[in-house]
Parts: sequence; structure tokens; C-alpha cells
Amino acid sequence: MAIHLDKQLQAYIFEQMEGTYPNEGGGFLLGKAVGNDVIIKDITQVENVFEEEEQYHRYAMTPQDWMRLEDEADEKGLLLVGYYHSHPNAPAIPSEFDRDHALPNFVYIITSVQDGKAVDMRVWKLKSDRSAFDDEVLTIT
Repeated sequence: MAIHLDKQLQAYIFEQMEGTYPNEGGGFLLGKAVGNDVIIKDITQVENVFEEEEQYHRYAMTPQDWMRLEDEADEKGLLLVGYYHSHPNAPAIPSEFDRDHALPNFVYIITSVQDGKAVDMRVWKLKSDRSAFDDEVLTIT
């Protein structure tokens, strides 16, 4: 499996995640599945609604955001294929909290933001038994 992300969308994610620093930020990935690959066609940033004093290491969105983004994806002829978020001053590796709240079949892009600068981006997919994440191939086009 490979995840394909346009260089311009990557730059936009970096800009957004730098803008939410020192807190976590995130949003939805909209795209298409082609065989075993996922092609990300669009992104939509979503406000972090986690308790304000915990936003430096937690990210959450509302069910209403989820429903709104499903509608938006449908209108564009796309699917919700996953979501992206940042890890401020931490590696782009999923946390236990990330695993506990992840969905199988979704793609998870994590951006490490160190001292306000995006420095690393990795992509993950939850194993079907929910025991861990697999590190997937991210192709920037």
C-alpha cells in the first residue's frame, strides 16, 4: 500500500500544523482508493475541540464535523480516507491515545512540529486487530 499526496497539499498541511503550534491541529483527508493505494485529493482543517489545557498533546473533533466532512467529500465525488494531525515537539509516531481512537481502514498522517516548524511527516494505518499501527509508504508527487 502507498499513500499519494500532492506536494502542494503537503505544504498546506505543514502550514496549518505550524499555525496551530504549540497545540495539536488536524483535519480530514479526502481522496480515492485505487487498488491498494490511496490518493489524497483534498484536505480540510478542523478545529481542535479537546479541552483547551490539553490541546498541546491531544486533538479531537466533533461528530458534527465528521458528518459535515462526509457530505463535503460526497459533493466532491471523494471519500473520507483518513485524517491528519500534528505532534508538537514530539515524533510523527502514533501515541496510545491515537491508537485508542483510530479506525481501521483509515489513513493517518502525523506531522512532527518542532519549535513551530514542521520537520517530519509519516503515514500510518491501524492493524485490523487494533494492536498497533503499520508504517505505510508516503509518496509525495
